[in-house]
Amino acid sequence: MPSQKSTDVRRKPQRQRGHERVAALLDAAGACFVEKGYEGTTMTEVAARAGAAIGSLYQFFPTKEALARALLEEYAQAAYEALGKFADKAADWSTEEWAEQLCAFLITIRKRYPAFVPLVESVPKPAADGLNIRRRLRAQLQSVLARRAPHRSDEETYAAAVVVQQMMKGAAAIQAEPGMPGRQAALAQMQHAMQRYLHGVFAA
Repeated sequence: MPSQKSTDVRRKPQRQRGHERVAALLDAAGACFVEKGYEGTTMTEVAARAGAAIGSLYQFFPTKEALARALLEEYAQAAYEALGKFADKAADWSTEEWAEQLCAFLITIRKRYPAFVPLVESVPKPAADGLNIRRRLRAQLQSVLARRAPHRSDEETYAAAVVVQQMMKGAAAIQAEPGMPGRQAALAQMQHAMQRYLHGVFAA
């Protein structure tokens, strides 16, 4: 009987048609995970949404966990690249601009990849992947903050990265809550709180 590890090995597409098929399957999976969550989604539903045979889905993704991990990998890479671009631009920003951009960062990622958060925070099996993604994003944040505040120690910039990451998640949660009254006012206050906090971090 094959091990769990071996059954999760993905077959990589070799031709353009295969890449297009995999992209369609991943798009369908993302939509299903948003609607029903990881546990509620079945491979049969993903294949049907993609207009593909179930055998075609299993050909590239032998398990639902492998499918979720492929999506997480795609979304995480996009988030890492976006934060890298943020770092490239941030050197000349005011503290107000830092706060604005950081508060908007996860909101933008969630809008672009709505299945990202359900998979990172709610998937029981690939949970380690979600933890690794959060840690890598935190390390990137720490690096960005350290460039802006070189007078701070590694311990201080790490702590600041933890706080900033949680504030970013808070802003994204405010944006995502359905029917919230006064949403824009709450987001403005979160941005103001981020600005005040960063001012203290950046101050010599």
